[in-house]
Amino acid sequence: MESKLQNPETDALFQAVLSLKTIEDCYRFFEDICTIKEIRDISQRLEVARLLKAGDTVASIAQRTGASTTTVSRVNRCLHYGAGGYDLVLPEAQK
Repeated sequence: MESKLQNPETDALFQAVLSLKTIEDCYRFFEDICTIKEIRDISQRLEVARLLKAGDTVASIAQRTGASTTTVSRVNRCLHYGAGGYDLVLPEAQK
């Protein structure tokens, strides 16, 4: 797959992520490289994707997660028309 994001710096970032072995390693790395808000936003998007795959509605997901309906709609669009990344980590809907 070719991505619009692909460049040597992004390759290095993804190689760094792939080298992490434990959740503790992930916390240490992401706390250094991202702001707390960025980590929370990414985590929220993953939860939104999980709930969408489980069949929840946009309104209920927004209320449950605190995500804006715009964010929920954007994640939904990625699930249907994106690169398939969410499907790699959320292969089955789980409630």
